[in-house]
Amino acid sequence: MTSLAAPRAIAVFDIDGVLRDVSNSYRRALADTVEKFTGGQYRPTSEDIDELKGEGQWNNDWEGSQELVYRYFERRGKGRDAIALDYDQIVEFFQQRYRGPNLEDPNQWTGYITQEPLLVDAAYFNGLTRDRIPWGFFSGATQGSARFVLERRLGLSNPVLIAMEDAPGKPDPTGLLAVAEHLTELHGLPADLPVIYAGDTVADMQTVVQAQANYAQRKWLGVGILPPHVVAGAASYRDAYRDALKKAGANEVVSSITELTASVIHALEC
Repeated sequence: MTSLAAPRAIAVFDIDGVLRDVSNSYRRALADTVEKFTGGQYRPTSEDIDELKGEGQWNNDWEGSQELVYRYFERRGKGRDAIALDYDQIVEFFQQRYRGPNLEDPNQWTGYITQEPLLVDAAYFNGLTRDRIPWGFFSGATQGSARFVLERRLGLSNPVLIAMEDAPGKPDPTGLLAVAEHLTELHGLPADLPVIYAGDTVADMQTVVQAQANYAQRKWLGVGILPPHVVAGAASYRDAYRDALKKAGANEVVSSITELTASVIHALEC
């Protein structure tokens, strides 16, 4: 066990849209998948995907892909029972677009995952450690995908991570709680230390709200991060996205993870 001197808060981060730009990877794979399973008749726009995720229950992009396919056919008068969708085939197609033909060996991945721009570097996390803020990750990405960016690309050494395989999907707060408890034990922290969770979706903020409702012995705070495609969009779209995060429970919204400095974290937990 290592000990951090007098930490004041724990910081937990989502990954997609926060640490890496997934506009042309996860979101592109989602659009490819929907287009494939609608026979090329419908390719969702970025706004379509945001609208779906704004409902707060489609954090899993495989399930989101399936849902958009269902909705396409429903708009054309077909009931879900009449639509022959194989979820396993949806997942496999999505993963082949995202990872490449070899799904299991990260050394041979050639898909969209290899092209994701990073939104942060290891120096940011080193700075948090220097400022006595323990940190970890709770993501809806798979372990393989999450560790690819955390360890191979950012160079972080065995970071605390709860991923898709490890906990129920957001907005269930079980995974967020697990990260907080792991960091508490690892660093010998007070059991009531505030936790800040930074994410880019409504589901992320709803996760914080549910954590506060179910684990009130801690203070849980949500920081919304505007994803790159929103930052690059029209001011009206940025404002609407920011408002949606606030409405879902965000205590603060910033345009980049690097704006979430130690001083901002300390101001939030006061």
